[in-house]
Amino acid sequence: MQIFRTVVTACLLLAATLLPVGAQDSLKLAVGQRGNWDTSVAELGQRGGIFKKHGLTLDILYTQGGGETQQAVIAGSVDIGVAAGVMGVLSAYAKGAPVRILGAETTGGADLFWYVRADSPIASLKQTAGRSIAYSTNGSSTHGIVTAFMQQYELKAKPIATGGPPATLTQVMSGQIDVGWSAPPFGLDQLDQKQIRIIATGNDADAFRGQTVRLLITNASALQTHRAALERFMAAYRETIDWMYAGDDALKIHADWLGIAVDKARRTRDDFFPKSALDPDRIVGLDVIVRDAVALKYTPAVLGDGQLTELIQIPPRR
Repeated sequence: MQIFRTVVTACLLLAATLLPVGAQDSLKLAVGQRGNWDTSVAELGQRGGIFKKHGLTLDILYTQGGGETQQAVIAGSVDIGVAAGVMGVLSAYAKGAPVRILGAETTGGADLFWYVRADSPIASLKQTAGRSIAYSTNGSSTHGIVTAFMQQYELKAKPIATGGPPATLTQVMSGQIDVGWSAPPFGLDQLDQKQIRIIATGNDADAFRGQTVRLLITNASALQTHRAALERFMAAYRETIDWMYAGDDALKIHADWLGIAVDKARRTRDDFFPKSALDPDRIVGLDVIVRDAVALKYTPAVLGDGQLTELIQIPPRR
């Protein structure tokens, strides 16, 4: 009996030494558009040790846009989607998809711009009849803005999904697409070198000016099974945003990650992304957004209060 007790005690002690110390929960993320300042919160926070401090390790997958991000969340292949277009999310929910909103990702559309080659005869959106105009993926914020452009200006352009900014620029410069889209820091060099000209920004779409355009989303099942981890994710996400605007440390990490100058990273942050634009706690203009979703044919009817309460599940600050 004594030998048995000794063996059991030894086994328990061995098991204790094998238990992970400071074990981290792992979350899978799908993030639209690698390298944009607003979509870099998770990457920078992880590189800066903030998510680790909250007991989280992030497995980050980058997509070509909000539509791909949203599909990954709906399929349950990731826990969190970053930068899903608000109209695409409302549309998916209205159709019964198990999508839930964890927070706002970006408010306002000044960071997104539509451009043409410097030698293009197109000077404004109203001159795009019969021309092609780019957006990233179906259901993305750029898709929603282009849809709004089409209605607001009664355009006769041809919207085409072109993926991310690098692929879009290639198509514009080679003449495959007439009007491309981009977001800083991508495209700043071409603008400075006068290779391209901006003809519109996201804020030129009345339906998106000053309103939340992109979201943080999760799957309804993930919200039930990983609620505590998702709450810690949001706490770390908020802390990371504060750090990103507190000094140059995050700028240096961002510049090193992308292989760009710190001054370009600073220009991207300071000229295109005020801190308020990244506030995850408030979806700005929701009452207008749900009406515009109907007008733009993303939802068949205005979502009711009960539906919005189910859809929007922003964890409170603690």
